[in-house]
Amino acid sequence: MHRLTFYPIGNADCCFIELDNKQNILFDYAHYKKAEDNTDLRIDLKTIISDKLVEKKKNYFDIVAFTHADEDHINGFSDMFFLLHAKKYQDENRVVINELWVPAAIICESNLPEEAKILQAEARYRLKNRKGIRIFSKPSMLKKWFESEKLKIEDYLDLMVDAGQFVPNYCLEKDDVEIFVHSPFAKRKDKEEIDRNTDAIVVQFTFQINDKLTRLILSADTPYDNWVDIVNITRAHKRPERLNWDIYKLPHHCSYQSLSNEKGKEKTVPVEEVKWLLSQGNQNSKIISSSDVIPNKDTDQPPHYQAANCYKEIIKTFEGEFLVTMEFPKKEKPEPLVIEIDEQGSTTIKRNIGAVGIIANQPSHRAG
Repeated sequence: MHRLTFYPIGNADCCFIELDNKQNILFDYAHYKKAEDNTDLRIDLKTIISDKLVEKKKNYFDIVAFTHADEDHINGFSDMFFLLHAKKYQDENRVVINELWVPAAIICESNLPEEAKILQAEARYRLKNRKGIRIFSKPSMLKKWFESEKLKIEDYLDLMVDAGQFVPNYCLEKDDVEIFVHSPFAKRKDKEEIDRNTDAIVVQFTFQINDKLTRLILSADTPYDNWVDIVNITRAHKRPERLNWDIYKLPHHCSYQSLSNEKGKEKTVPVEEVKWLLSQGNQNSKIISSSDVIPNKDTDQPPHYQAANCYKEIIKTFEGEFLVTMEFPKKEKPEPLVIEIDEQGSTTIKRNIGAVGIIANQPSHRAG
């Protein structure tokens, strides 16, 4: 059985992936909870993840991936993890990262805030020393960075993976999981500036138990125009299964800008390519909004209720679930959202306040 855990941390991302082969992968990490503030309903992410590793008798993750360097994907990581580039981040209470995954933009970007600078220093150190690192995409500016360091990019290509490829060392036959890369692209439309959302890591996990396949899309903060590119490239290569999904982690905390450039009055209408992407879900699929509670009025910042209305309409066609991390299982007391994946598909684990203990919703079933 594979297991996914999404955490109630407000408008921020963190997904703990426990593979059937006992490997542990973390996608993003953003700790915000103030221990002294009892009114803050966000979870104490640092404590809950540390405790979970202690239960597993581990002090490490096999993989820690940061999709991009925005605060809501990396906040507090330098207090949590054992970092190789400086002794000040090294003590026995920190969690070890066996392999760090970052987009190429993190290596190249300038004028970063402090926490992002620390992540960049760690990624650069690991890359130069070939120590537990995988870089996603190879834009032209990455070659320029290697040249500035008097290094040859050709000597490091084995540490890189492009969109349209599978992450090495994971395959269905051996690991019961494969990871397909959708973004970032090697070609960057001849632009030199970095857009973190466009240059972020977007992947599709395919999990296998016996002959049952369950697919997860982790979408970072991908804007709609980048989805247009992803969909068109996928269609051109005649690989629609690479955008098939049973679990879709929404981009950018349920922002309308991942659907269209028009918010809409009551519902965001997605552009054609994003509409097609959303149609690729399977029966009893799940859409997950890693966000604050969905508001009932118009707001500048996400989550946007107009986008939520679009996603709710889509998920109804699959008889599935629209799940919000800060609303699960209830707004007054959000808890980690756990999804188990087995030969029946994906099942959302729900706590029952009564004597029964744990209950589960109907698993997702799909052909193939």
